[in-house]
Amino acid sequence: MPETPLVDFSPTLRILGTAHVSTASVDAVREQIKTYQPDIVAVELCGSRHQALTSNRRLDKEGLLKVVKEGKAPLVLLQSLLAAEQRKMGLDEGQQPGAELLVAVQEAEKAELEVALIDRDIQTTLRRAWKKMRFREKVRILWSLLGEDDEDDDAPGVGELLEDQDLLTSLMEELRTFSPGAGVVLIDERDAFLAGKIASLPSDKKILAVVGAGHLKGIEKHLTDATGPDEEGLQQLEHLPVAGRLAKSIPWMIPLFVMSLMVYFIANGEGFSLLKMFTVWTAANAVFAALGCALARGHPLAILTAAAASPITSLNPTLAAGWFAGYVQLKMREPTAEDLQQFLKLESLGSFWSNKAGRVLMVTSLSNVGSMAGAWFAAAGLLGSFGL
Repeated sequence: MPETPLVDFSPTLRILGTAHVSTASVDAVREQIKTYQPDIVAVELCGSRHQALTSNRRLDKEGLLKVVKEGKAPLVLLQSLLAAEQRKMGLDEGQQPGAELLVAVQEAEKAELEVALIDRDIQTTLRRAWKKMRFREKVRILWSLLGEDDEDDDAPGVGELLEDQDLLTSLMEELRTFSPGAGVVLIDERDAFLAGKIASLPSDKKILAVVGAGHLKGIEKHLTDATGPDEEGLQQLEHLPVAGRLAKSIPWMIPLFVMSLMVYFIANGEGFSLLKMFTVWTAANAVFAALGCALARGHPLAILTAAAASPITSLNPTLAAGWFAGYVQLKMREPTAEDLQQFLKLESLGSFWSNKAGRVLMVTSLSNVGSMAGAWFAAAGLLGSFGL
């Protein structure tokens, strides 16, 4: 059994590095709480992940509808796909991702110890990572997820990662090379955030911090050099970057172009050109949105909804065709209680199509992608058609 790494930073602070899919880490957590006898057990969880773990990762229909309405379908899908990748590592270990964190909470509560949640909210982390990634990085990471059925025989096992911290460090650096933007958020920012939260805990109490082994060295360095963020720094890391004026204006550029073209044709009495513009815009938006919904294996009515909504929603960036298509899909192929309970436990990309809850999110996301592609295609077609 591999030895789970730990660091005694001070007489009152011990940091235990774990693998989120390792039986050895589960056992180590139990052993450390028993032998170290801390006053506070700090765990690498945020409020939402803590709730998901302690409630057996359940999703309800109201929650699914909220995800669709708030436009969070892509984030939930990305979170689920990443969890599925972790879960593939954990199958041989007999553990679900986060098992040792759940045990840490349960053992602490059993011993009537204080539990401190020290991680940043998962939605904030995913949104910051997505915003900082370049377009080609997003394409590469999505492509790698779509190719998840390819097995890597040379991939290190959980035990090897726990025993060889240099190997773990090299893999973390590989992520940074693969996607510098995501690496900054998932590694550097979280190292700093976790260190700052640990440093903010009462120094007169004995603390056992349970964190992913990949963050161990970064946290230790921040604590040693006293470079962890203070309360104001933690608040900054919890907020999303504010989009600049240019970024805010981009979604409105195509609608403004189309509306300006429409006003011009009306003012000049060019009825044929107006009809031609309307045909190009409607056809491109409808076809691409419907194609996206069809790729998600949406219900026929959901496909028709995506096609009908896209020409209208593309003129209003505050709306999205996928929201309407996803709602129709939810009503026409309503997920069962079992579908909702199993969604966050899916193990492969194919499961997202076979699971009704997953398909609602796929319909929402791919319809939106198709609608955006249709708007850009239509704009390009209009520019070419009228020689602009």
